[in-house]
Amino acid sequence: MSKLQSASLFVLRVIMGWFFFYAGITKVLNPAWSSAGYIKGASTAAGLYQMFLNPQILVVVDFMVKWGLVLLGVSLVLGVCVRLSSYLGALLMFLLYLPILKFPMAGAHSYIVDEHIIYIVVLFVLAHFQAGYVWGLGRWFSNLHIFTKYPKLGAWLR
Repeated sequence: MSKLQSASLFVLRVIMGWFFFYAGITKVLNPAWSSAGYIKGASTAAGLYQMFLNPQILVVVDFMVKWGLVLLGVSLVLGVCVRLSSYLGALLMFLLYLPILKFPMAGAHSYIVDEHIIYIVVLFVLAHFQAGYVWGLGRWFSNLHIFTKYPKLGAWLR
């Protein structure tokens, strides 16, 4: 990989990491934030999302969205566990995409592709190119004793 490619991958990883971290930490710091309003508008898979509105389940969903975004951001900024966090982040983005999809419209101004799809693609790129190894802590982290002892575990956390 050339220096320009490495620098581009590093910048993409850090910018996306900051974006996700900021999106999550603002939700964590706002005690009034809830995903209920977002979920209520679901048109695709409405039955599934209506189930999430159960108060006992909504607490778990809110926790997972808030802290999932924060941890995804930290993972990308530091370059640790990028592969696993990118796949889980792509799943989160897909779950956030479905409620706004009114085929073929995704949101008010998009046909099928909106920002959630772009985030999913970027996260797959970061996972595929092992972005945590590019000026991140991924290489150091993968050389820890537990990952040399269990290489398959290390492969998921690259």
